[in-house]
Amino acid sequence: MIVEHDDSLHEECGVFGIFGDAEAAEKTYLGLYALQHRGQESAGIASSDGCDINLHKGLGLVWSVFSNPATMPVLKGHSAIGHNRYSTRGASELINAQPISIECKAGKIAVAHNGTLTNAQELRNGMQENGSIFLTTSDSEIILHLIARSKENTLVDMLMDGLKRIVGSYCFVILTPDKLIAARDPHGFRPLSLGRVDDAYVVASESCAFDIIGAEYLRTVDPGEIVVIDAGGMRSYSLPPAAKKSFCIFEHIYFARPDSFVFGEKVDKVRRSLGKQLAQEAPADADITIAVPDSGNTAALGYARQSGIRYEIGLIRNHYIGRTFIAPHQDKRKLDVKVKLNPVSGVLRDKRVVLVDDSIVRGNTMRQIVRLLRSKGAKEVHVRISSPPIKCPCYYGIDISNKAELIASSQEIEDIRIYMEADSLAYLSIDGMLNTVQEKNQYCTACFGGDYPTPVPNEFDKCCF
Repeated sequence: MIVEHDDSLHEECGVFGIFGDAEAAEKTYLGLYALQHRGQESAGIASSDGCDINLHKGLGLVWSVFSNPATMPVLKGHSAIGHNRYSTRGASELINAQPISIECKAGKIAVAHNGTLTNAQELRNGMQENGSIFLTTSDSEIILHLIARSKENTLVDMLMDGLKRIVGSYCFVILTPDKLIAARDPHGFRPLSLGRVDDAYVVASESCAFDIIGAEYLRTVDPGEIVVIDAGGMRSYSLPPAAKKSFCIFEHIYFARPDSFVFGEKVDKVRRSLGKQLAQEAPADADITIAVPDSGNTAALGYARQSGIRYEIGLIRNHYIGRTFIAPHQDKRKLDVKVKLNPVSGVLRDKRVVLVDDSIVRGNTMRQIVRLLRSKGAKEVHVRISSPPIKCPCYYGIDISNKAELIASSQEIEDIRIYMEADSLAYLSIDGMLNTVQEKNQYCTACFGGDYPTPVPNEFDKCCF
């Protein structure tokens, strides 16, 4: 049985931080704007003037959360952190919007988090049994409790003490009245970059957030690294290393913006290589290559270049339709594709089409797209996917929580092709995918085969986050 749901991948969030800039909050706003693709449910900024932490957050896109002209002047100071959220763990409510701000023995602290803590339920249960009170249902709040409960004396030591108890993926940006701290998990699941603009240091989930404020990319924050920035400059500390690095390959396939630099590589270059590799592995006898916009665009260009099948713009995306689109008086699922994508009849009519996309989750959206192309005169539709079949849940920040959501977990490729009504269907192989990146042994491929780099509790699917 194929269940009809939204058929796109979603990641948890994007984080940004800056220290030493008189316009810290304004630059954080711009950085979040550049990272909007990483989370659209809520946004927030915490700033520091050296004495206090000021906070504003809300539900919605960045522009709407900060649309009131009176908001930004309140966020004064020379340092700030920001957050865009898409929830994989925790309800989509204002109480779960970030940054989260508290006051404890270490002083005032605000934190923003990208990732998923796989042992959060265990830690949360233990702390609640000992009297801890949680304000949110988000796993991100766990680190604040661990800091507050630590027996260490300095904030950095308290943070390191807490991080050693966490399992899973995280990139934290932490703000105090006089410090900005960035931390990345030892496996390095999620990307985190370090940059500089004039005399200020900047950290962000992706380097595209540096471009919008004119910052220079310096380097990647290393897996297991804690970067502390204050008036004395920048210092680095290291957590115990993981057995192996586990960078999320979907950052290159889908999540990151093509103009970003993540895991030490240009996303656009990797994505084109994925398309070229796909053309080598899965050629098609066709007239044109088109993409499912926007995430399939770059891979489709690579496929066209390698195959010699010319690239055409066969689908136009409506960029003014968000993920919360609601169709009055009609079944939303039947209208989603037609509202978001419009076929170009003159390009498609009487053509054999190669349709390139980055991934297939449930399959229902791709079936609607294939039908849409045929309705506009496409003679054949050959679907090509620039990643392997997704067969297993992800527990590290991608919103795939159980196998029931994944068509490839229970269906063979030929069965999926029949369901999608395509003339042919082919995925990129795991080896072919890994051959497109430089450090192919340092990437996580658990969603394709179930080889998880960390222990995953049996009850994880059922936890309340």
